[in-house]
Amino acid sequence: MLSRRFAFLDHPGPLAFAHRGGALEGAENSFEAFDRAVRLGYTHLETDAHATSDGVLLAFHDHTLDRVTDRRGRVSELPYQEVKRARIGGVHEIPLLEDLLGTWPEIRFNIDVKEPGAIAPLAEAIRRTNSYDRICLTSFSDERLVLARAALGREVCSALGPRGVAALRAAAATSGYGRLLARLKRAAIPCAQVPVGFRGLRVATRHLVRTAHALGMQVHVWTINDTPRMERLLDLGVDGIMTDNITGLRDVLERRGQWHPGRMAA
Repeated sequence: MLSRRFAFLDHPGPLAFAHRGGALEGAENSFEAFDRAVRLGYTHLETDAHATSDGVLLAFHDHTLDRVTDRRGRVSELPYQEVKRARIGGVHEIPLLEDLLGTWPEIRFNIDVKEPGAIAPLAEAIRRTNSYDRICLTSFSDERLVLARAALGREVCSALGPRGVAALRAAAATSGYGRLLARLKRAAIPCAQVPVGFRGLRVATRHLVRTAHALGMQVHVWTINDTPRMERLLDLGVDGIMTDNITGLRDVLERRGQWHPGRMAA
């Protein structure tokens, strides 16, 4: 199976991703949220990559500071000396992505590249922390994904971009898409990270999971906070779930005998 080539995906059960550290149970993308997830036993953390105007790489989701911090402004247009004074929820510093990689050298990070300006600093942070085997690149831009893969200079785990997900869904929904399947197979991308639905269309279906598995790809679904829905998706055979409800997902996996906590669990 294609996904077996990548240490990031090597896990004895479904992957449990703490989305932004577990945004329902702590300040999203804060060091404190990630630390809590690790102590709960999470081995996979999901976060985002933004860079300031002077190239400092942050673990931060939004393009602007406005929603989650006590300051305002577009991250990419502000120097780090200004951004570092912002506090998530008025309390928590915005962490540097390299600090997260360095703090937990056994933890794996799913990284959503938010802007082109984050690509070079991200590649450098991964190089300095030697994190190639414990990261997965993703993005809502196919172009950013291509550039990020190239910047790293070696093969790393990455997810399908939007066009790849659309092709996978089309191939799963219709029997006449042999060329799409062949293209996806040639791309050799080890995982598809998909929503349950998009614009009224179901995406995370049994057919999509089976099609992805036939191609050697894992399927991870985001962002699932409702525990009955977690159960249904696991019954479909998905390989991973991203959640803000990290206690809920842990409890679901424990009941199913599929929870395999990391060594740093409290």
